[in-house]
Amino acid sequence: MSGSWNIPIPHNDPVLSYAPGSPERSALKQALTAVGSRQADIPAVVGGREVRTGVTQDVVSPHCHRRVLAKTHQADRGTIDAAVKAAVDAQRDWGSWRFEDRAAVFLRAAELLATTHRQLLNAATMLGQSKTAFQAEIDSACELIDFLRFNVHYAERIYREQPESSPGVWNRMDHRPLEGFVYAITPFNFTAIGGNLPTAPALMGNAVVWKPAATAMLSNWHFFKLLEEAGLPPGVINFLPGNPVEVSETLLADRRLAGIHFTGSTPVFQSLWRSVATNLERYAGYPRIVGETGGKDFILAHASADVDALAVGMVRGAYEYQGQKCSAASRVYIPDSLWPAVRDRVVAMIEDIRMGDVADFRNFMGAVIDRRAFTRLKDHLEAAKRSSGVKILAGGEADDSVGYFVQPTLLQVEDPGYRLMCEEIFGPVLTTYVYPAGRWRDTLTLVDQTSPYALTGAVFARDRRALAEADQALRNAAGNYYANDKPTGAVVGQQPFGGARASGTNDKAGSILNLLRWVSPRSIKETLNPPRDYRYPYMEAE
Repeated sequence: MSGSWNIPIPHNDPVLSYAPGSPERSALKQALTAVGSRQADIPAVVGGREVRTGVTQDVVSPHCHRRVLAKTHQADRGTIDAAVKAAVDAQRDWGSWRFEDRAAVFLRAAELLATTHRQLLNAATMLGQSKTAFQAEIDSACELIDFLRFNVHYAERIYREQPESSPGVWNRMDHRPLEGFVYAITPFNFTAIGGNLPTAPALMGNAVVWKPAATAMLSNWHFFKLLEEAGLPPGVINFLPGNPVEVSETLLADRRLAGIHFTGSTPVFQSLWRSVATNLERYAGYPRIVGETGGKDFILAHASADVDALAVGMVRGAYEYQGQKCSAASRVYIPDSLWPAVRDRVVAMIEDIRMGDVADFRNFMGAVIDRRAFTRLKDHLEAAKRSSGVKILAGGEADDSVGYFVQPTLLQVEDPGYRLMCEEIFGPVLTTYVYPAGRWRDTLTLVDQTSPYALTGAVFARDRRALAEADQALRNAAGNYYANDKPTGAVVGQQPFGGARASGTNDKAGSILNLLRWVSPRSIKETLNPPRDYRYPYMEAE
């Protein structure tokens, strides 16, 4: 092809309403019935070949844990080794494809997801990860579509970035893929992240071994099949369910490891980084390590805050998707002058929240992801009940008889250093510290220094001076910072997502910055009329 690529300009995909009587509501209900009525048999896929080891793990609905949605075959050592070989072999060809040909695969995938596959992915996300219709729509549909389309746009900008050339010289930049394979490790809480972590490096010409979260396997499997339908060649992305420790030990010991694309817990990410450091001398190059991890995300209210906006921000920020978003609000600082009014509004909303099967569209919340999460949260709630310095203002109960349900919970603590103000617990528990309204500046310092994380945070104030003070004092406390809004809901192309400190490498998924990590630039200088005499003019005699 001669000429420019003329990549379509991306726009954020519209969020469908699923209001009663809407066509999308009817289509989603049909998809929920279809997906829920069959049990998927999910293999590993290596070099385009489906591998069924016979050693399987059940995928269940968190809100109805007796319902088995799928059986996933766990990769054995031979399959893991084969996945690496398939990726390295596929990359030799894939990395030399024209950009417009690679881009076309992911643009087609976005179009399939936006149309024929939308409700399939939404239904799989709802049933497998216990998301409501709205939470699935903004995740497995809109955000994932946006990742696919905007990443193509960002990649085009990278490839157009070229150096200046002086007279007689043509300089070029070859934005090469990395040498080796990329290991993508994806979480349960966002289908969109599950799709983005392997596809972003692949778009740049890399080949990937993808380890999906066991508890997001159903939606991730359907997205992988969508990629195949969109024309992704065999081996470019290898789908590898399995024991995470065994998979990581094998892949991180391979000299061809070129990078890690990770979203998950801080301890796991730190463990991966230590393993890479231990193996550093054996690698062909220094692996790129890109990770988004945990958070202890805050809401801080100034005495001038709008009480109604603050209360809604707390409820939506803390309890949507059961508090299992990396960005979910989990600690709140409110001045004593506002606290009674805010408390009453928040408690009233919590008491109005419906929780249950996400197929019932009247429910605002579903279940937490699995028994491990349920047990951890229940233990925290029991400890809070025993603590003399903690008041449970709403919620506080958990029930696993049908599903892993934890009530939306509001706590008030006397000690701002209480563990639930500091530790990430990843659930629908919001802990509040009430501070004296006159100690605003001291509270800014408290918010900044309480937690090792720095992912998201929000400040509510109508006083512009207070907003300016908070912006400066909390500059390093959150990679995604919100003024008068909840700390969740980042949109691709609008709020690139990621945090620093213990929250990750802040490489901003949903921006050009993330894609830059998956290329290894080569500078090329071509001299059009090279010199034919070693001597320089200054050497001539007077």
